[in-house]
Amino acid sequence: MLLLAPQVYGKGYDTSLEGRAFVDEMETKYGFEGDRVKALLADAARSDDILESIRRPAERTLTWGEYRKIFIKPERVEQGAAFLRKHEEAFARAEAEFGVPATVIAGIIGVETWYGNYKGKYRVLDALATLAFDYPPRSRFFRSELVQYLLMTREQGLDPLAVKGSYAGAMGYGQFISSSYRNFAIDFDGDDIADLLGNPVDAIGSVANYFSAHHWHPDGPVAEPLDGQLPADSPLLTGELKPQLTVSDYRNAGLTPELVDDRSSPARAILLEGKDGPELWLTYHNFYVITRYNHSHLYAMAVFELAGELGRALDKHENNSEQTQEP
Repeated sequence: MLLLAPQVYGKGYDTSLEGRAFVDEMETKYGFEGDRVKALLADAARSDDILESIRRPAERTLTWGEYRKIFIKPERVEQGAAFLRKHEEAFARAEAEFGVPATVIAGIIGVETWYGNYKGKYRVLDALATLAFDYPPRSRFFRSELVQYLLMTREQGLDPLAVKGSYAGAMGYGQFISSSYRNFAIDFDGDDIADLLGNPVDAIGSVANYFSAHHWHPDGPVAEPLDGQLPADSPLLTGELKPQLTVSDYRNAGLTPELVDDRSSPARAILLEGKDGPELWLTYHNFYVITRYNHSHLYAMAVFELAGELGRALDKHENNSEQTQEP
């Protein structure tokens, strides 16, 4: 696949009113050399590609059927199973320490970067500066992330001009944004460095740590398909990602979830437009935790389904290996 270089333009963020205020903040509040921060903003380039991408994310423009086929592919499943086997010890340790299934951790890394094969083409400095100073709807958030990025690169000893990532400034195997990098990245291989850019073992532990910090329930259900139908305007199809209703509400409506016996358990139904028509799913607390990584139920479904496919691929490989070893 041919990757075209992103279209960027010199902006001179260092000379703008907002840029000068940013320089002052980094100097007075965080102890940076003002001239160094000014030089970084002068080097940062505005990108129309980034602005276009953030205005039209796939999670908002595609149906579930369209979104699913991007991520649930035989080659992504095969490479994910190989990634799980290659780093079997790290995945087993992460699952034991944090209670997050290895397949879910791998599902995140598989959806985000195809297991580290594609970590993004944009300089993180360009992405964050473009969104901090040229994207008013979320400029406050991305200005904060630009602060976090400079702090993170200083702490990690990285060149802020060199790190590449996504159009939103996410980095590494698991595509952590700067604040998540600082808060949830861990050294998982014992070398005293939390490297999410080039170290898959640290990435595995850090994704598990992120989920644990966001209250993943070990052995808890994620989601299940439901027989039956709900009209699109049903009050049982709530808009919030966090479950506002309970299993009891759905049972009282004649639906029959099977994974949870406790009728008081929080639950949320979602209606998806799949390849073969509408799909009704009931999602639980752990599904909501996945949406803390990316605030989209399409994203969470992709991670959930890829994790399931990875589990089946591992089982198949193990069964084949056992049959081969039989006398």
